[in-house]
Amino acid sequence: MTRSRHPGSGPASSRSSDRNSDRNAERSGAKAQHGSSPRQDQADDSGRAGRRPAKGGRPPAARGVLLYGLHPVAAAWTNPERRIHRLLATDSGRAALEPAFAAARALGLQRPEASPVDRMELERMLPPGAVHQGVVVDASPLPELGIEDLCNELESEKSVVIVALDQVTDPHNVGAILRSAAAFGARAVVVTERHAPETTGVLAKSASGALEAVPLIRVTNLARALTDLQQNGFWSVGLAESGQSTLAKLDLTGKTVLVMGAEGSGLRRLTMERCDAIARLPTGGPVGSLNVSNAAAVALYEVARLRE
Repeated sequence: MTRSRHPGSGPASSRSSDRNSDRNAERSGAKAQHGSSPRQDQADDSGRAGRRPAKGGRPPAARGVLLYGLHPVAAAWTNPERRIHRLLATDSGRAALEPAFAAARALGLQRPEASPVDRMELERMLPPGAVHQGVVVDASPLPELGIEDLCNELESEKSVVIVALDQVTDPHNVGAILRSAAAFGARAVVVTERHAPETTGVLAKSASGALEAVPLIRVTNLARALTDLQQNGFWSVGLAESGQSTLAKLDLTGKTVLVMGAEGSGLRRLTMERCDAIARLPTGGPVGSLNVSNAAAVALYEVARLRE
C-alpha cells in the first residue's frame, strides 16, 4: 500500500454502499483543504484559532477530534491528510512543536496560528489525567479506507503484513497496537465497526503518532473481511493459546494477516474458522498469556524477524 508516511495518500476505490456518502464527504473536505489559500483558512477558523479563551471559562467547543501530546500533535500537523482547525499551546508546548511547524511549512501545508493558553485551560478541555504536554489540536477525522481500498493498494505487494483485531475495545490497546504496527512495518490495522473504540485523543495518544502513518480500517463483519483478504492473496493466522504450533514455525513471508482477539474472550468461533491457521506464542510460567497489545508487538516482531 503506497501511503508513504501518511494515510490516505494512495488511490482509493469504492466504499461499502451504506457509508459511501459519509466517507466521500470526509475525503472531499480533506482535498479542499489542500487547495485553500491562507486567506480562506483564516476565514474558516476566524473566532476560533486566534481567540484566547477567557480566564476561568471553557475554550470553544471542538469542531472535530481533540488530539493531544507532542507526538500525536506533531504527526497530525505534518500530515497532508489532516485538516487542522486550531492549535492551543502553552509557551513550552509551542516551542517543542517548532520542528513540526518547520516541516509543515516545507510541505506547503496551510495551518492556523497557535492560540496561547495555560495548562489549566487545556486540562479543562481533556479527560482527567490526560498527558497533553502543553499542546492540543482540533482536527477533522482522517479520510477512511475500506477493505477494498486496502486490497487494491496492496495488490502488487509480495510480502506484507496487516493486523486484524476481533472486538478489541480498549483504546489504549488499539493505540499501542497501531504504534507496534508502525514500528514493525505493518501496513494497516483492521477493527470491527462495533465493539471497537472510536478514534479519540486517548487512542491517538497511545498510538504516539502512528495513527497518522498506519490506516485504521473499520469493517462491519470481520469474518467477511478476512475472506475478502484471502481472495486477494492474504494468508490469515489467528493467535490463540489453543494453537498447535508456535508462530515461528509458520511461513509468514508472503501476504499475512495476524488476527488477534480480545482479552478474556479471545477470537470468536466464526473468526477462528475463517483463519487459515491458528498459532500461539511460546509463553509459559505462572502467567501464560500476554496483554493483547504486548502479544501483537511480539507477533509483529516475529514476522519482521522471519522476513530478514
